[in-house]
This record gives sequence, structure tokens and C-alpha cells, in this order.
Amino acid sequence: YGCRAWVNFNGTSTVAIRASGNVSSITDNATGSYTINFTTAMPDANYTCVTMAANDAAAWTVSGEITTATVLTSSVKIQAANLSSAARDSSIMNVAIFR
Repeated sequence: YGCRAWVNFNGTSTVAIRASGNVSSITDNATGSYTINFTTAMPDANYTCVTMAANDAAAWTVSGEITTATVLTSSVKIQAANLSSAARDSSIMNVAIFR
């Protein structure tokens, strides 16, 4: 199965999509919390969300954790954190959805 949706975005200040496929928008929920909204919904919520976060302006490069908080057919909500598990905005966010 191929990648059903993907996005590269800036998660700091005003969230901005750099490039994407099948992603209509990003919602900035709170510090480190983002909802990725799909242009075309997934057939069900049984998909895999692969994520990566980095920050080009701070001492950390890869987040300590990125958890999927809410999985829906129309969107997925993720939470990024630093190595101390503190919520953290990221200047480089990458998300890919496989189903």
C-alpha cells in the first residue's frame, strides 16, 4: 500500500504547510499539538501515522516522542514533545499516513 497522505510543515508561530499530498490544512491546537486534515478521507481509522519532528533553531533535533492522540478518517491529531516529554512546537514537522 502506498502513502495516502503526507505533509511537511512549520509548526512554530503561524503554522504553514511547505508541501503536502492529500492534506487540506493543519490546525494548531496548542503547544506541540497539531491536527492534520485530509483532503480525501481515509476508508477507516486503521492507518499508520509516521511522524518526525526537528527544530533548526534550538539544541534538540529529533523530538523525544510524537504521539497520535486522535485518529479519525478525516484527520489525525499528533503531539510533539522534547526528550523531557514537554510539549514543544517544531519548525520542521513531517507526517506520512499509510493504509
